[in-house]
Amino acid sequence: MAADRKKWILEAASKSFALFGYKATTMEQVARIAGVGKGTIYTFFATKEELFDAIMAEVIQEMKLVADTAIRPDLTFSENLQQALGEILRFRSNHELLIKLSHEINEMGTVKVQEGMKQLEAAILAFIEKHVRQAAGRGEVRDCDPQIAAFVIMKLYISFVYDWDRNHEPLTQQKIAELFQLFLFEGLAVR
Repeated sequence: MAADRKKWILEAASKSFALFGYKATTMEQVARIAGVGKGTIYTFFATKEELFDAIMAEVIQEMKLVADTAIRPDLTFSENLQQALGEILRFRSNHELLIKLSHEINEMGTVKVQEGMKQLEAAILAFIEKHVRQAAGRGEVRDCDPQIAAFVIMKLYISFVYDWDRNHEPLTQQKIAELFQLFLFEGLAVR
């Protein structure tokens, strides 16, 4: 029963944060949406910040599952990386809470939301870093600093998917895959 109430509270809080944003969400709203008394929330979460952290932890777990599901043993490192990054970015682009939080950062710069989104980015970087390490261990990529490689990979992918679209025709998934292969794995230099 207590586990059910905690689950209801988390679902209600996630809905409230997705609808109203972090700043505008109150514990009273969460209690109303969850159908519990405000005191019940405090038996599980001492503060709104703690509640938000729990929700972000759940979102990160969902995102990791989506990324892990995209990995297939019959694909190369490059193909798996592109598949997983595509799924991660689709997850972020379609997740109502993450959309609202991104808008809140842009409009208000809410510090707690910035911290939550940094946790999300850190999880993405850790995922990429783990797979770079594994690929290096299998000899699929050069031995390099996996943390730096993860950063470059993520930034390059985001540039292709989001930044390019601001001033140009959006790239197709096929074109992104070709460019990713060229810039990241083959290089521009003619040998």
